[in-house]
Amino acid sequence: MQEIKVTANEAGQRLDKLLAKYLNEAPKSFLYKMLRKKNIVLNGKKATGSEKLVCGDSVKLFLSDETIDKFSKSIIRKTKGTLDILYEDPDILIINKPAGMLSQKAEANDVSVVEYLITYLLESGQITEEELRSFKPSICNRLDRNTSGILVCGKSLIGLQKMAEMFRERSMKKFYQCIVEGDVKETQHIKGYLVKDESTNRVMIHENALPESQPIETEYRPLRRLNHGTLLEVHLITGRTHQIRAHLASVGHPIVGDHKYGDRKVNQYYKEQYQLGSQLLHAYRLSMPEHMKGLEQISGKVFTAPLPKKFSDILERESIKE
Repeated sequence: MQEIKVTANEAGQRLDKLLAKYLNEAPKSFLYKMLRKKNIVLNGKKATGSEKLVCGDSVKLFLSDETIDKFSKSIIRKTKGTLDILYEDPDILIINKPAGMLSQKAEANDVSVVEYLITYLLESGQITEEELRSFKPSICNRLDRNTSGILVCGKSLIGLQKMAEMFRERSMKKFYQCIVEGDVKETQHIKGYLVKDESTNRVMIHENALPESQPIETEYRPLRRLNHGTLLEVHLITGRTHQIRAHLASVGHPIVGDHKYGDRKVNQYYKEQYQLGSQLLHAYRLSMPEHMKGLEQISGKVFTAPLPKKFSDILERESIKE
């Protein structure tokens, strides 16, 4: 017999959902059969699986260890390395992601921020391998692989849910810095419609709405003139795939180092001069709304991620000395 004590990270979901995570290799028919036969009980009583769990509930599995092992597949992939942590509390972790690191796995063998996060939480004693069977901490927003900067991770269920909700509802303000081609002299607020081509993993920007297009808004202002380009601050109002990269390119100011939407000649110059291999796009500031319910500890806070060294070095060398 094994017992699962429901914690805050498991509460709020149906019993059958929890069982499907804990015995993730078991057919649903097996789980419901065990519930009917009272081989799985909730708080000592027969259950159907539709019950909503609350903290402190007891789920007992009157199954052999061999059966539980057979139907439990838990692959915990630890990885070496450290996270650049900007902020941490019991519910969330905010990191400065380096360019080149995946936010989430694309392939089974990939190592992403999620693997670094779980390794960190295990090694710091904040979560156990047993707890990972029914709840897995993860990221709340995404950055392209070669975009650096602020990434928010949920350590608890409330952290994941509340932060994901804020990103979805755009109740926080997200700011980026980037170096673009051309001399940008004025602040601009641009709108358009984005269409993604799944086969090429590219997006196109259109002035008018098309079938399956998504409306986008991007605001940017020049911060500094450079010898070859302009340093911009970008306020990402909507948050679509490749939005900043494609939207800026569509108005004639592609991001330096962007091999998908950028200018080949400009990219070649920066590659020869600075050995640049990725776009100079950095998520540098995140402003939280006031009066946040559930995550009051970060209400009204502003988080800032320092620029990567290569970005800073290029900025210093390319700045016009006035």
